[in-house]
Amino acid sequence: MAAPEPIGVIGTGYVGLVTAAGFAELGSDVYCIDIDANKIERLKQGEVPLYEPGLEELIAKNRERMHFSTDIADALSNARLLFVAVGTPPTYSGDADLSAVHAVVAAMPASDRHALVMKSTVPAGTGQSIKRLFAETGKEHFSYVSCPEFLKEGSAVKDFLEPDRVVIGDDGDWAGDAVAALYAPLDAELVRTDINSAEMIKHASNAFLATKISFINEIANVCEATGADVVEVARGMGLDDRIGPKFLQAGLGFGGSCFPKDVTALKQLAGNSGYHFQLLNAVIEVNELQKRRVMQKLEKHLGSLVGKRVGLLGLAFKPNTDDMREATSLVLSARLQAAGAHVVAYDPIAEAEARKLITGVEFAPGPLEVADGADAVVLVTEWDEFKQLDFGAVASKMKGDLLIDGRNALNADEIRAAGLAYEGIGRGA
Repeated sequence: MAAPEPIGVIGTGYVGLVTAAGFAELGSDVYCIDIDANKIERLKQGEVPLYEPGLEELIAKNRERMHFSTDIADALSNARLLFVAVGTPPTYSGDADLSAVHAVVAAMPASDRHALVMKSTVPAGTGQSIKRLFAETGKEHFSYVSCPEFLKEGSAVKDFLEPDRVVIGDDGDWAGDAVAALYAPLDAELVRTDINSAEMIKHASNAFLATKISFINEIANVCEATGADVVEVARGMGLDDRIGPKFLQAGLGFGGSCFPKDVTALKQLAGNSGYHFQLLNAVIEVNELQKRRVMQKLEKHLGSLVGKRVGLLGLAFKPNTDDMREATSLVLSARLQAAGAHVVAYDPIAEAEARKLITGVEFAPGPLEVADGADAVVLVTEWDEFKQLDFGAVASKMKGDLLIDGRNALNADEIRAAGLAYEGIGRGA
């Protein structure tokens, strides 16, 4: 059996590095390109510039097949398929910023043997506009494939190697077949469709999951008013196979690099087309309000927060990642400081990233130091090590006795037995 063909990967962030390491694991030589010379140099030295479980080991294992460069010509000369994994952050208007994508498109030569394979999340219609750009600049024979990624930070390596589906949007030419052949060893469900639909599948999937989260958070807020327990409610709902249990965990709202950006981008895309996507407006509003509900809980127990010491357990937007994009901790730490509180925080992995984005917060060396002298402690990110804490030790360190479980991840009885006042999200009376 012939070895899989070599590929290029443009952009070495979460998506690019996981994609590159995954295809190297499947046997391809992979040419990784990034404009950040410092990052490329670190990768050449074997240093992985982001935290993702299993990724460092996968890159080390496939070191011989992974090549790092700042020169796009290295990818063009060695590979037909160029996977684009550059950032598409939101602009001030909420639309996706496609400047990095357009820079890649502009850097492509006229060719009848290359294809761009779009991994970056782009609005539906982007592929059509890129093909127009190619046609206007004498590159009409350059092929284009939409192949959105569905990796979850914290489990991205597993998600690449065991995908629940692979979506390929193409024009029915050689490029779509070549991408399908690369993914064939994974034996995943293949959705072969047109380019616009492939682009929309990505946005629609993330918007639906975000809607599920905002829905259960709304239910949690009603549970608090009625004395019901949202954990029990979600358990009963999730057993209905039309609903399912995933993404029914109430908490402090969603963050990260995908859900907030993709929901807003889809709302903007609809708005730009003259359609008012009312449901997504509500999803976004609920999520923003949810991030602030901890303030009401703290004030209910502590009164004025001026001079109070509040500890935050966890800063990353979710466990098993150092990603701080749209993290609840950003909003919460700022609101607490505006209310006059002193904030102390600890995260086992994300502190370095958090320091770039959060000011005025005291960073503690461990969870017990967060509790030291605290009037209240809030679980913000449900890292496993926080679930295994000795809450008797936490209670003995604290000045006050309030523990807010912002992810419903802790054992309420155990915490109350330690002498602490437990408050979850939507846990009723």
